Amino acid sequence: MNTALEAEGLGMRYGKVWALRDCTLRLPAGSVIALVGPNGAGKTTLLQLVTGLLKPVEGTIKVLNENARAGSAQALAQVGFVAQEHPLYPSLSVADLLRLGRSLNLRWDQTLAEQRLDELGIPLKRRAGDLSGGQQSQVALALALAKRAPLLVLDEPLANLDPIARRDFMRVLMAAVAEDGLTVLMSSHVIADLEAVCDWLVLLNRGKIQLIGAIEEILAGHRLLTGPRTDADPSVPGVIRAAHSNRHTDLLVRTEADRPDFHPAWQSHPVGLEELILAYLEHPTAVAS
Repeated sequence: MNTALEAEGLGMRYGKVWALRDCTLRLPAGSVIALVGPNGAGKTTLLQLVTGLLKPVEGTIKVLNENARAGSAQALAQVGFVAQEHPLYPSLSVADLLRLGRSLNLRWDQTLAEQRLDELGIPLKRRAGDLSGGQQSQVALALALAKRAPLLVLDEPLANLDPIARRDFMRVLMAAVAEDGLTVLMSSHVIADLEAVCDWLVLLNRGKIQLIGAIEEILAGHRLLTGPRTDADPSVPGVIRAAHSNRHTDLLVRTEADRPDFHPAWQSHPVGLEELILAYLEHPTAVAS
């Protein structure tokens, strides 16, 4: 597996509070990776470590074999970043922002940026502060893509966008992935948006990785079981969550894709990504083996 991002024992704290600890991962190049977790789980901290905005207290992090904490031009050139607020200089025109990007980046592609903005009908003469929220997000994405970095990091890029703006943003993003073979690491609370485009999952909870892997393999390794209500501990291994109604008990369990059927008393069903993620978030001590 070609690795785009690798971390070993990564940790970051603010004062005495650990925002991220014992984070070890290897993420494959060419994948679109969903980074999910509750508020305060450490998602933004991890993304800022990846982009070199923070230096870890412990551990190492590499982007395409470059030390992300080095702060060198070579290391920074590996990563494009779109922050949640889509920060742009409001008094500058879009053309000014492109000129600024060209002066600051080693592999800047002016033609790419201009073409993408032209396709979206965003005038280069317009001041950034006069653009709509959706247009600002598209300008921020165009700036990141024009950097021609092999890893694109997106921190809640769809937050505060209306449905049409979200659709347009994702359409441009996935076109760039298909054309250029980018690796994308994207955090979002909108799991439905992630499920449609992502093939890898990193689930952070309380500053630690709770679940990681290819989404298809993760879903194949879990089942939803339904059977007669039981208040006793079910004799089923790998239970992540048990929910009870008046007549039934529902279990979400870890299993193997090739495991034989469960006891006939239990009906086995596939589980969706959102249901799986919520089950793990509700039980922070549960870790997929």
